[in-house]
Amino acid sequence: MIDLLVKILINAVAVYVAVLVVPQIDFPAADQLLKLEGNWWHVIVVALILALINSYVKPILKVLSFPITLVSLGLFALVLNALLLLLVAFLAGQVKVDFTIGEFPPSFTADSFVGALLGSIVISLVSIGLGMLDRGRRLVV
Repeated sequence: MIDLLVKILINAVAVYVAVLVVPQIDFPAADQLLKLEGNWWHVIVVALILALINSYVKPILKVLSFPITLVSLGLFALVLNALLLLLVAFLAGQVKVDFTIGEFPPSFTADSFVGALLGSIVISLVSIGLGMLDRGRRLVV
């Protein structure tokens, strides 16, 4: 249970950094996060959706897409991460959280795919960095 909470917090920080760095990602709740006013909890909802997708959907898709990833020398993994981030944006829209990438949802454009690709790279890098800090907690506990 604690691992899931830590993963959600790491994802929340990673999504916040991605909103700051990638101009295609529009997430008004992230601007209110540091002020703790308005809909700041939407960041936690998006982080929860991202954690659930990364925990349950991503491993299945990685196994199914292994031949394509092997042929593309691992580059398809970036595309898979971008598509999963677009899935997060779609699911966030379904629960009435305003998280858009480019113009997605509702319309899928090249700008939204590039934004998802850049956002997934930023989220991955931040998650890796914070995950390394989390390893020390796991050794102590």
